[in-house]
Amino acid sequence: QVQLVESGGGLVQAGGSLRLSCAASGGTFSNCGMGWLRQALGKEREFVAGVTWTDRSTSYTDSVKGRFTISRDNAKNTVYLQMNTLKPEDTAVYYCAADCSASTDFRVSVRPDEYDYWGRGTHVTVSS
Repeated sequence: QVQLVESGGGLVQAGGSLRLSCAASGGTFSNCGMGWLRQALGKEREFVAGVTWTDRSTSYTDSVKGRFTISRDNAKNTVYLQMNTLKPEDTAVYYCAADCSASTDFRVSVRPDEYDYWGRGTHVTVSS
């Protein structure tokens, strides 16, 4: 009964910051890649940021590079997404996910169907 639970979402003005957290319970994802993906209203779910478990290599979608930072704390079974200089187009439901496939130990998964476990999401709304 491993679960991922996101928190930290909310309503912020453009230019503001939020820090999302994803806590794992009932087990550990220390040997899994972790990612943040988002889905805006009327759009498909898209990759935002990810980190490997092996060397903590990170990857970001172009639209958030320089603004968002993903990190993980395995001792706390928690992954974070620091979101700075938020824009209205960042408005979406943000999901935490784990990729536990051995074939992706050394790369960040960018396709939603590559992830095995999902949280239920946290809402982020950025006003103009």
